[in-house]
Amino acid sequence: MLLHLRGFLDYLQAECGLAKNTRLAYRRDLRKFLRLLIDHNVADVASIEAIHVTTFLHRLHQGKSAASSISRALAAVRMFCRYLVLHRILPTDPSELIQTPAKWNRLPAVLDDPTVRGLIDSPEAGTDPFAPRDRAILSLLYASGLRASEIANLPLHGVDFTVGAARVLGKGNKERVVPVAAQALDDLRRYLPLREQLILEAAEAAATAETSESATATRTAPPLPSAVLFLSRRGRPLAREDIFRIVRKYIHRQGLHGSPHTLRHCFATQLLTHGADLRSVQEMLGHADIATTQIYTHVDADRLRTVHRKFHPRG
Repeated sequence: MLLHLRGFLDYLQAECGLAKNTRLAYRRDLRKFLRLLIDHNVADVASIEAIHVTTFLHRLHQGKSAASSISRALAAVRMFCRYLVLHRILPTDPSELIQTPAKWNRLPAVLDDPTVRGLIDSPEAGTDPFAPRDRAILSLLYASGLRASEIANLPLHGVDFTVGAARVLGKGNKERVVPVAAQALDDLRRYLPLREQLILEAAEAAATAETSESATATRTAPPLPSAVLFLSRRGRPLAREDIFRIVRKYIHRQGLHGSPHTLRHCFATQLLTHGADLRSVQEMLGHADIATTQIYTHVDADRLRTVHRKFHPRG
C-alpha cells in the first residue's frame, strides 16, 4: 500500500502540479486512511470499499477534527481512489457517491490595528540580537498579507525597495506582485545588516570546517545560505515552520492567540475596511477563487454591526 501511496504522491507533483504543502497534507491524511485499512484487515488497496471511506470520515469526526480538515481528507482519498482507478487497480471509485461534510462558515480571527502595531513593536533589539529580523517578519506579514511559506521562500531580490513591492511565488507556483508599505520596507532595511552578518559568519564557519584538520567525512561544513531574505541564527534559510514558531512566540508574549495567517486576515480586513475593492484584495492575497476572499466582507460586516449596536441610539 505504501508503494501505491508513493506513486500517487509522485503523480500529484508530476501530473497535477499540486503545491508542496498540499501534497504533504494529502500524505498525512492518506497515511491515516491506510492505517484504518490495516485496522480493518484490508491488505490491499484493491479491496477499498465505500464503507472504509465513511468509517475513516467518522473516525476523524470522533477525533474532533475540523470540518475543513475532514473535507480535505476526503479530497485526498477521492484523488487517491481516482488514481487507483486510472491505473486499473480499482474497478470503480468507492468514494464517488460520498458527500463532502458541510463546512462551518467560521469567521477568521482578526486583531485591530493598535494591537497588531503593538505586536510588531514587541521584538526588543536591546535584549535579542535577532529582534530586527523578527520585527521585519511581523511587519511584512501585516503589510503584505503573505503566507508563511511565501515569507520563507521570498528571495532578497524579490523585494523592490524603490518601487515598494514584493514579487511572490505563491500556491501552484503562481507569481504575483504585492505592494509593501513604507514602514515594512524600513523594518526590512534595518534587518539587512544582520542578514549580512549571518552570511559572513556562515561563510567563515564553512571555511574553517573545510580547512580544519579535524574535519571528517561525517562532519561537513554548513551550507552557505541561499538568496532567500530571511535567515536562521546559523545563516540558513528559514522554513515555513520557523516562521510559524517566531510569530507565535510574540503573539503568545502579548497574551494573544493566532499565527502568521492571523496577520494575513488582518491585512485583508484592513484593506476592505478602508475601501479597497474585493478583486484587488483577491489579487494581493493570491486567491484563485474570489469566493475565498469574500469571507473578509463578512468579517467587516460583523464589525460594522458591533459598532452600530454600540453607538446607534436605537441599537
